[in-house]
Amino acid sequence: MDDLRRILHVDDDEDILQIVQLSLGLIGGFTLLQCSSGAEAVAKAADFSPDLMLMDFMMPDMNGYATLVELRKNESLAHVPAIFMTAKNLATDFDETISAAVIGSIMKPFDPMELPGQVSELWAKNAAK
Repeated sequence: MDDLRRILHVDDDEDILQIVQLSLGLIGGFTLLQCSSGAEAVAKAADFSPDLMLMDFMMPDMNGYATLVELRKNESLAHVPAIFMTAKNLATDFDETISAAVIGSIMKPFDPMELPGQVSELWAKNAAK
């Protein structure tokens, strides 16, 4: 697996978008494409060619899982690892289909100073598989 450089980030909360931009972009040094909806992500992701998709699970209109399903229909995105970010307890909400589709989850609220390390750790664990 190549190095992690380009991250597609999808979240409907403007504050979270800004915090993640500072955390992953400024502190972590990653290149980000940020989208405020699943539909926007589906429209823009393939041209961005992300190494990783980081998505809010609970979004209006198209939740994170529905967004991931749509993104994975594109051949160039079919095998891009994904991480869900959510305030919900994923251990009780994920079924096997969803957990098989992602490499991990990050609970909100998250520490912006620790987020780059959390993302990199999940990426490294997936690469080791």
